[in-house]
Amino acid sequence: MSEGDAASLPRLVLFDFDGTLTTVETFPLFVRFAAPPWRVRLGGLLLAPLVLAYRVGWISGVVVRAAIVRVAFSGMARDHFEALAHAFAAERFPVLMRPDMLAIFRAHRAAGDRVIVVSGNFDALLRPWCEVEGVELLASALECRAGRLTGRYAGPQCAGEAKVERIRALVGEWPHEGIEAHGDTVEDLPMLAMATTATYRGAPWPNGDAVR
Repeated sequence: MSEGDAASLPRLVLFDFDGTLTTVETFPLFVRFAAPPWRVRLGGLLLAPLVLAYRVGWISGVVVRAAIVRVAFSGMARDHFEALAHAFAAERFPVLMRPDMLAIFRAHRAAGDRVIVVSGNFDALLRPWCEVEGVELLASALECRAGRLTGRYAGPQCAGEAKVERIRALVGEWPHEGIEAHGDTVEDLPMLAMATTATYRGAPWPNGDAVR
C-alpha cells in the first residue's frame, strides 16, 4: 500500500461488545433467556467445575463457552434461536449500553470512520443491533445442520488471536497508525495490540492492569 493510499483511508476503529460497549457480559444473560429451563438447570450442575476453573484462570473462556453452547443449544431450531436473539437484543440491549462508550462509538461512526464490532458473542445476537447502528460485525457463529443447531461453533470463536485474523481477513492491509481499538478482557489484547490508540476497560492501554 502506497503512502497516498494509506492517507486516503478512514480511521479503523474496533470495539469489543460485552463489557466494553455494555455494562455487563450479555452472553450468560442471553443463554439463560434463550435456553430451555431444564437445560439451564442441567448446565448449572454439569458445568459448575468448568466455570470455577475459568474464574480462577485455569481454562479459557473459549473452552467454557463451547461447553455452554453444547448443553444449551444442541438441537434447537435455528429459526427459533435467531428469533430469541432478535427479541433479547431489542428488549435488553438499550438498557445495558454504557453511555460513555456508546457516545464514543457513535462519534466515530458520525465522523466517517470505519467502525467494526469484534466480539466472541453470537453473530445472531449482535447483528440486529449492528445493522441498526450501521456498523460492521465480526462475531462467533453456531454450526447448523438441517435447520438445527449442532451445539458446536462454526469455526473458531472470535476471541484472542482469532479476532486479529478475522479483522485482517475483512479489511486487508491497514496502516498501524490508523487503527484504534477498545476492549475489556485478555481476549481483546491481541486486537488492542494492532492499534496505536487503545483503551482497556475505559483506560488508556497498554498499562499494568491489562494483563490481569
